[in-house]
Amino acid sequence: MKTDLSKDVYETLAEFRYQLKKFLHFSDSQAKSFGITPQQHQLLLAIKGFPKREYVTPRELSERLFITHHACVGLIDRCGQLGLVARRKNPEDGRSVLVELTAEGEEILEKLSQNHLEELTRIGFLKDI
Repeated sequence: MKTDLSKDVYETLAEFRYQLKKFLHFSDSQAKSFGITPQQHQLLLAIKGFPKREYVTPRELSERLFITHHACVGLIDRCGQLGLVARRKNPEDGRSVLVELTAEGEEILEKLSQNHLEELTRIGFLKDI
């Protein structure tokens, strides 16, 4: 199947992918500089950024992070051991738990998020913070 895409289209797509990877590399480096893994950072952000709630179920987190439920539970466990998240019983379903950030998790996420906003502004993705 022949396409009629121009060279400009391929260059635009390649540049977008490059800039995306460059930002992800920045993000990964930032997480590591705070003593957490990029996946732990993503977990914290997924919890805090979940629409209209300050807590999330492991199933919701696994969907947001595109990982298996089992892998997500392990990630929650590791974040819990670091004092970044806490579990509590789900009052609506005794078989599940709710995951929320601790004060330490909130503090690290806020610093990381500020650094990310500054980088997005620096590279011209955001106009102003």
